[in-house]
Amino acid sequence: MHLVCITGPPAVGKMTVGRAVCDLTGFRLFHNHMSIEPLLGVYDFGTPSFRRINAMIRREVIAESVVADLPGLVFTFAIDLDHPGDLAQLKELVEPVEQAGAPIDLVELHAPQAVRLAREGGADRMDHKRSKRDVEWARAHVLDLESRARFNTDPSRDGERLLPQHRHLRLDNDHGDATATAQRIVTELGLPRL
Repeated sequence: MHLVCITGPPAVGKMTVGRAVCDLTGFRLFHNHMSIEPLLGVYDFGTPSFRRINAMIRREVIAESVVADLPGLVFTFAIDLDHPGDLAQLKELVEPVEQAGAPIDLVELHAPQAVRLAREGGADRMDHKRSKRDVEWARAHVLDLESRARFNTDPSRDGERLLPQHRHLRLDNDHGDATATAQRIVTELGLPRL
């Protein structure tokens, strides 16, 4: 099992690029809204209950992927780099893969805020992310989250990485060509192709 973690701010293209990586490799996709959306009917986003159950679902899916002997899993998520709890949760999520001695790669996507705000309301987001169908709310949510969280590493901070013991690829995804970004990921990380 090979775990590829794709991270970055909201609307940077994590799910779309992740799907394209899976199309090239045969890996499976577990994007962050697969655990978020089912919970929103019961718990408000960000509440302690929401965070606890969301983390549990993600932990179990990743751990079971190792047991199920999947060829690979692409997991997408957004993480606040300045929040120690988020970093601790990421380490906990990848622990079963590390214990199995399987490879883990981190891909960090970035794009200007204006590009990401323009992506809100796109067909892919509307189809797979029920909570994003109110486009005005989704754009306001992006602005709110970014006013209090840092979703990308800072290139001026020499060597800043989320999982220092694993490969970390930082890519600009403002062009909107998910296939090109996925091809670069597969090539640069040496992932198997179908």
